[in-house]
Amino acid sequence: MTLTQQIITIAVVVLGTMLTRFLPFWIFPADKPTPGYVLFLGRLLPPAVLGLLVIYSVKDVEWTGGLYGLPEILGILLIVGLHIWKRNMLLSIAGGTIFYMMLVQTIFA
Repeated sequence: MTLTQQIITIAVVVLGTMLTRFLPFWIFPADKPTPGYVLFLGRLLPPAVLGLLVIYSVKDVEWTGGLYGLPEILGILLIVGLHIWKRNMLLSIAGGTIFYMMLVQTIFA
């Protein structure tokens, strides 16, 4: 790319990033009440996204042969247990991921 193309590319990326940061504040100013559908989506989408991630992560598991999904089930159980115990999403996801990776690379290798 030429120098001009590089500058244009960087400018477009900066503009896109700044637009996504400022657009919600322009559309929903602080002095006006938040619309009901936005509040509804704010309550509904986080669990829906996490459910979608769980389904996506186990979609290719071989449930009828091999290990019957045992490492995945143990990882999910640890995530649920950690989240019930500490109520910390970062700890739950990181702990479950590390546990699952240790299982599939050592015990179930």
